[in-house]
Amino acid sequence: MPAPALLADIGGTHARFALAGPDPTRALLDGSLRSYPVERFDTLAAAARQYLDEVGATPPRAVIGVAGRIDGDTARMTNHRWVVSAGDLRAALGIDAVTLVNDFVAQARAVPLLGRSDVAAVGGPGLPADDGGDRTFAVAGAGTGLGVGLLMRRAGRWSALATEGGHAGFAPASSTEIEILQQLAADFGRVSNERLVSGAGLVNLHRALARIEGREPPGTVAPEDITAGAEAGDALCRRAIDTFRDVFASIAGDLVLTFGAWDGIYLSGGLVPPLLGALGDPAFRRRFEDKGRYATAMASVPTIAVLHPQPGLLGAAAVAGDVP
Repeated sequence: MPAPALLADIGGTHARFALAGPDPTRALLDGSLRSYPVERFDTLAAAARQYLDEVGATPPRAVIGVAGRIDGDTARMTNHRWVVSAGDLRAALGIDAVTLVNDFVAQARAVPLLGRSDVAAVGGPGLPADDGGDRTFAVAGAGTGLGVGLLMRRAGRWSALATEGGHAGFAPASSTEIEILQQLAADFGRVSNERLVSGAGLVNLHRALARIEGREPPGTVAPEDITAGAEAGDALCRRAIDTFRDVFASIAGDLVLTFGAWDGIYLSGGLVPPLLGALGDPAFRRRFEDKGRYATAMASVPTIAVLHPQPGLLGAAAVAGDVP
């Protein structure tokens, strides 16, 4: 077996590492997965060095998925202080080749490797059929931020497009959402989709809805506090979750129209599994399909939740398979 590649999925909260497995059916080497809080390390190189020391590996190359725009051989993370340089990583780790990709290129490239147990249809027409022809999918993921990517198959070959679609401007679709926009504009100025659909976005929604109700916003609240509160019957937390669901659905529908992703949209990210019940509410599909003259076309577009625990690493392995 050739020496495995180092794989990394670097988000605003966690740095996840693994080694590439020997073939597509075992894309991640058994026992190689590790995850560290990014705040523990001053640099990505320091986190990667700890990982390689722990697993005792000396891979000749690496594929690093980074939550930020790739500019040449450098990526400046959007929701963390790290600046990631391919050259610096090669020198610090003694690796011959380092490939940086946007994290949602990796998320998109994971899609062809997902098994039936790794996904779940979110209402609509179910899981997409595959006759081996050309396909166009959107991928959107809510976690520390909101990631967006495009996956295409042309002439039998998969490719992915990096975007920063999570930073497109928020378009409210109800009087309450207009009020939320006004509240968030007072806090942030310009309001992007990520200000609502992300971990921090769920907290922003919770705070804005409290203000709209004339209540003093709670102090320090984490996303998991809101999901737990909703499950316990707290009305404000429930409204925050429902609003998150509706806005996410609207954004997902807009991405299908923008990309021409008529074959479906995959919903990924750390918030999707814990919010799967909310996303499965028929209200999600109603809002997703509510696109005026394109409502009939939208009704035939699958919406698919990604349940695989490490799609970013899985996609990095797919990219590694492309690298000589």
